[in-house]
Amino acid sequence: MLTKRKHFTPILLILLVFPAAALAAGGEETTSGGPAIGQAEIAPLQRPVERFHHTVKAFASEIRAEEEAAARHKERESEERFAELGVSMATLESIAACESGGDPTAVSSDGSYRGKYQFDYGTWESMGGSGDPAAAPEAEQDYRAAMLYAASGSSPWPICG
Repeated sequence: MLTKRKHFTPILLILLVFPAAALAAGGEETTSGGPAIGQAEIAPLQRPVERFHHTVKAFASEIRAEEEAAARHKERESEERFAELGVSMATLESIAACESGGDPTAVSSDGSYRGKYQFDYGTWESMGGSGDPAAAPEAEQDYRAAMLYAASGSSPWPICG
């Protein structure tokens, strides 16, 4: 189960960077012409900046890992859902690649076959779909195709099945 991560807000980033900026500004000359109080060397200022960059990289790495885990979880859920219907996601992807190049908005040249699996309106409606198959969400097209495959095997896709 993924946990929610609190991300840095711009204000928090400013608060983290401000002390380093204030120290850096300390090296400027004042209007009287002399050096400002608290003149700082550059090296001590670089350490907070380096820690900040390290923190940002660590958070970015964690976010990527969480996104990848979420994608794997979603894929497993799809596999399990379609396994109940007796079809694998690999089979559906193969059919979709052949029928439409995997494009959920594809429409045949004569307009009669629509969507990722090139449903006609009658077949789409017989599987519980409504409206235009090419306008339906991709996940719904996958589900309706799995239902059709479970009911009829590969015969609805004589060339690609």
